Amino acid sequence: MSTHVGTDASRSTIRVATYNLRDFLDDPAAAARVIRAIAPDVLCLQEVPRRLLGTWRVANFAQVCRMYWSGHHQGSGGTTIFTSLRVQTPQSTHRRLAVRFLVRRRGYAVTSVVLPGHHPITVASVHLSLAADERERHATRILDALAGSGDVVVAGDLNEGEEGRAHRSIAGRYRVVSPGAATFPASRPERVIDIVFASPDLVVRPGGPVDLDEADLRAASDHRPVWVEVVARPMES
Repeated sequence: MSTHVGTDASRSTIRVATYNLRDFLDDPAAAARVIRAIAPDVLCLQEVPRRLLGTWRVANFAQVCRMYWSGHHQGSGGTTIFTSLRVQTPQSTHRRLAVRFLVRRRGYAVTSVVLPGHHPITVASVHLSLAADERERHATRILDALAGSGDVVVAGDLNEGEEGRAHRSIAGRYRVVSPGAATFPASRPERVIDIVFASPDLVVRPGGPVDLDEADLRAASDHRPVWVEVVARPMES
């Protein structure tokens, strides 16, 4: 469970993280240690196991991370969302995106998270295609689906930087709120492809400092995690 609460301000803050875990092909125990250290309230995941024993493996991983998982991620292309007990999750869905024949399935996960006494925030975990044309189409499809959702956070692996058409499309509606530090590859990061976007009116602060073990970061995945602090709006506002 998240431990970064105490002041009135922090009680309105939701820590949102995103992490690509490469189908648990690396060291899930190291990844779990990284996640527990970050202590997110909302964890957007990409490339979690989907096939043989996938549901059991993801559920077990959520338990090791000390987080809650709604399950049922078939059709999500390996995206899903974990949450802490600090937030309520009245709605959670996993949606499929159309891809070309014989390429990795793609999808995205969406959940509504609520701090008691605050407006809900819609959070989407996304993992875009390796092909630029598909990335752009998928970004448009996701943006269309999120239209009218109120306060929104979009987080995930875009497989492209700020020069990409999909990135520019999402940034046309939501602003980039994650730091500009490179996230890929984890052993020697050179590319900024794991991004967090947020609605223009949402107050978002840089993620608080976390003491992460460098060996765990390198062992856990080929990506590094990203996190920010999102300030939920009180109901009276």
